[in-house]
Amino acid sequence: MTILDRFRLDGRSAIVTGASSGLGVAFAQALAEAGADVALGARRAERLATTQELVHSAGRRSIAVRTDVSLPEDCDRLVQEAIDAFGKVDILVNNAGVGTAYPAVRETPDKFRAVIDVNLNGCYWMAQACGRVMPPGSSIINISSVLGFTTLGLPQAAYSASKAGLIGLTRDLAQQWTGRKGIRVNALVPGLFPSEMSAQYPEGYVESQMPRVLAGRPGEAEELAAAVVFLASDASGYVTGTSLAVDGGLLAT
Repeated sequence: MTILDRFRLDGRSAIVTGASSGLGVAFAQALAEAGADVALGARRAERLATTQELVHSAGRRSIAVRTDVSLPEDCDRLVQEAIDAFGKVDILVNNAGVGTAYPAVRETPDKFRAVIDVNLNGCYWMAQACGRVMPPGSSIINISSVLGFTTLGLPQAAYSASKAGLIGLTRDLAQQWTGRKGIRVNALVPGLFPSEMSAQYPEGYVESQMPRVLAGRPGEAEELAAAVVFLASDASGYVTGTSLAVDGGLLAT
């Protein structure tokens, strides 16, 4: 096996949640280009057709399943449909997420719970469903955020709490499953990337944060997708329980 072969995903199958837009689309396309078949999950199932076309254009198979990750039964169904289509599940990219920006004194319990339900609980239900069936050598990648470690000037208590919780969940699942099941569990920690959520930021907000970013620019979706391929592949075979920042150096400042 050459060093580049270690990054290949031929013969493997992946699940990507939140695959209807933004970074989830980039993740699915990158996994397919590396050789994986991809099961796509999202609440907006009608928007998965475009992602499927990208997977198919890379020569790989795909299925699209309407999935609300806050519902354990939806997570179980997505995993079962992936197994029915591809025979197994080797890779999970826990990407589904929502973001809000409410001042803490005005955020209602329902609004706070809605974020936790998707960003943290939903990742757990998906990991749990996959952890029951994944073969040794599999990989779970939880998409956290730099907001799990720092603040960026917006009132995002629910989002920050969910992403910090996801980092703790990653460590614990790695401790439980890597040695016993052979399943690696890692978190990816993106900085400022173009996404459906960042498109809702106030005008000029991303630019105002650039002095904190050593690279001096926002990230590109393909740069984050390359890190997903790394964590999904044998190239990261000795990496588990860690949180990999892809943030242009934001957390170093």
